[in-house]
Amino acid sequence: MELASRVLSLTPSTTLAITAKAKELKEQGEDVIGLGAGEPDFNTPQHILDAAVKSMNEGQTKYTPSAGLPALKKAIIKKFETDQGLTYKPNEVIVGNGAKHVLYTLFQVLLNEGDEVIIPTPYWVSYPEQVKLAGGVPVYIDGLEENHFKITPEQLKKAITNKTKAVIINSPSNPTGVLYSEEELLEIGKVCLAENILIVSDEIYEKLVYGGVKHVSIAEISPELKEQTIIINGVSKSHSMTGWRIGYAAGNAELIKAMTNLASHSTSNPTTTAQYAAIAAYNGPQEPVEEMRKAFEERLEIIYDKLVAIPGFTCVKPQGAFYLYPNVKKAAEMAGYSNVDDFASALLVEAKVAVIPGSGFGTPDNIRLSYATSLDLLEKAVSRMQQFVESKVRV
Repeated sequence: MELASRVLSLTPSTTLAITAKAKELKEQGEDVIGLGAGEPDFNTPQHILDAAVKSMNEGQTKYTPSAGLPALKKAIIKKFETDQGLTYKPNEVIVGNGAKHVLYTLFQVLLNEGDEVIIPTPYWVSYPEQVKLAGGVPVYIDGLEENHFKITPEQLKKAITNKTKAVIINSPSNPTGVLYSEEELLEIGKVCLAENILIVSDEIYEKLVYGGVKHVSIAEISPELKEQTIIINGVSKSHSMTGWRIGYAAGNAELIKAMTNLASHSTSNPTTTAQYAAIAAYNGPQEPVEEMRKAFEERLEIIYDKLVAIPGFTCVKPQGAFYLYPNVKKAAEMAGYSNVDDFASALLVEAKVAVIPGSGFGTPDNIRLSYATSLDLLEKAVSRMQQFVESKVRV
């Protein structure tokens, strides 16, 4: 059978490949510590679970509007007003089956064949693939490590052509955990306004920030930037609801209408029960969110110093999300490996620690480690990595 050409160019997920290999080793009885998780290791808060059960018991198990329940849209709008001082109307919000699905839908309605989307590296693995699936062309800008993996306005301006349709800004970032400041976003925003480039602002990790810093949405800086921005967010990371698959977009009403029309022919609507759970997530107590954030921050403060003590490891300290993204090129070379992918494979097979190679995020000298696991396992994993490197160097 001949497959469609649009899927033949897709790059297999590095994250899923490593996860599958780690699972295989575990099933063979190996004591593997997995640091590849892209989800909190906390259960969904109890009041959210209770709301989901209540909705089912009350018969709320039927279709909903394609763009989401009015009550959920209302809760999302209230969240924007409270957190960012942003005002949206219901027709400027769409709820989808996770932020990933919302992004996919956005690119499907936004891009024509050959349109370009600027993607800073390192990037979340699905950005380029989704752009390609919509017939678009990913254009990469190097977020240099010496600039904490963030792009500059000068880089952005240089990358723009007459085919540029949008730029993606992910803050806090997956995989680096870095955060753009208000000043940095303002300067990037000026370029986008001057060139009429849509800003796709992925803010899925906005609640998970550390060190007393504040998350700033580029849309809240000015009314002009709000009009130029579509915000992507969801409850997956903030409320530990990854499996519930509720994400949303807020922005231009015409764009949201097109996304809604496409969703009506693809998914019908987000899962009804999950929508009621998301309403409880936003309208209910937020203490569980802060408790989880504090736990991640505590782990970061403890594990970061241990990680950078490993020979050949350097790491920009993250301000958000739950990932560390060390440069391990020197460590790989010291241990006798020609590239970081081979080094990461050896860590899994020999040290029994599963990490994600940075090649999957566009930067082959790095690895991604998730600290969304217990502190005890984190410390064991870092200790194993240090022993692995030091043993190779001694040899």
